[in-house]
Amino acid sequence: MRGKDWANVETPTLADFDELAAAAWARMPRAFRDLCGDVTIQIEDFATDDVLRELGLDSAFDLLGLYQGVSLDKKSVMDPGGVPDRVYLYRRPILDYWAEHEETLGHIVSHVLIHEIGHHFGLSDADMEKIEAGARD
Repeated sequence: MRGKDWANVETPTLADFDELAAAAWARMPRAFRDLCGDVTIQIEDFATDDVLRELGLDSAFDLLGLYQGVSLDKKSVMDPGGVPDRVYLYRRPILDYWAEHEETLGHIVSHVLIHEIGHHFGLSDADMEKIEAGARD
């Protein structure tokens, strides 16, 4: 039996991750997406050195995603306007995680996206698991 032809396999690009994130977003319950408002999704290879330092991480491979902004449970009408809330998905650490686990890449991207958006809402892990169960790839 012949194995996979690895000579023609390409690493998923940032654009591929944009597609995976868009597909994961589309599978989320509509009510959840509607509540997200102006949250944007940004795909990067790695977190910046400043972010890693802020979080006390030694390796850029330790961070799959990050929510940056003020969670809805902490927002106030008194807050000044500013930078939009954003979810970062980090391609290289996600690929590294994927290589070590038996999950699909789409499932991992969906999991990280839901988890990070969950921080926007101040949701518990149990709440995020319920949303993820409804958004399986």
